[in-house]
Amino acid sequence: MGTYTVAGTYEDRAGDRSFETAIDAPNADVATERAFATMGSRHGLKRTEMTVDTVEEAAQ
Repeated sequence: MGTYTVAGTYEDRAGDRSFETAIDAPNADVATERAFATMGSRHGLKRTEMTVDTVEEAAQ
């Protein structure tokens, strides 16, 4: 399992906000799904309110 950095934006009342989070996952697709789940539970967001711009594997 590797560490991936997932970055993107989400909508809130004040406008668009950017986020960047480190996720432990076996591949980039799983990292994206975990980012959606984490941001959704923390901020009460739906997937349609979030956009993932980049998913990069962190340097070891």
